Amino acid sequence: MLINIGIILFPLLFSFEKNIRFYRRIPALLASLSIVSTVYIIWDIIAASRGDWGFSEFYTGSLRFGGLPLEEILFFVTVPYAIIFTYETIRFYLKDTKVVLPVWLTLLLALVLFLLSGYYYTQYYTATVMIFSGSFLLLIRFGKSELFTSANFYLTIAVSYIPFLIVNYLLTAPPIVWYSPDAIWGPRFITIPYEDFFYSFSMIGWWTYFYHLFLKRFKIV
Repeated sequence: MLINIGIILFPLLFSFEKNIRFYRRIPALLASLSIVSTVYIIWDIIAASRGDWGFSEFYTGSLRFGGLPLEEILFFVTVPYAIIFTYETIRFYLKDTKVVLPVWLTLLLALVLFLLSGYYYTQYYTATVMIFSGSFLLLIRFGKSELFTSANFYLTIAVSYIPFLIVNYLLTAPPIVWYSPDAIWGPRFITIPYEDFFYSFSMIGWWTYFYHLFLKRFKIV
């Protein structure tokens, strides 16, 4: 719970800052969460019930929903809030530039991810996160999303890995979250499974994609 508070505290306090005025965009964020976070929570519930990962009873409270601690569910609110706030802050202070990625590179990356998913089909975490990541790459490329050519979007992804490393280390070192060796590759970056890097990429990507869609639908400038 302390980690959740630490994640959202700064973005929440500065949501009413006069330049960024992030509070005006919260409806689009909540709409994105209603889709993306719901999907990932359902995946979380299924994976936890299957034993792909689990949560320490010592570091979490007694409130559980679908087998997930309340603190785990809150991550699907606090993390996207902080990420989208970061994205909007970057968009305000940095002029966006276009990044031109060749079609063949996108197709190659997506193909590699799908092939890895098929090869590791018995490792459910590995297989699922590769499918989610590969699908997102194809969507923003062939769905003509402006994110595909946005330098600020890619910068947000890069910047997000700084708090990602801190938070995931705090979660996996004690451990607060544990992983079944049958569900992941095995090798880790310090204490963090490599799959978590793809998990973070896919979630941030999907959150931002739907956030953009709802900004346009709600006509929020």
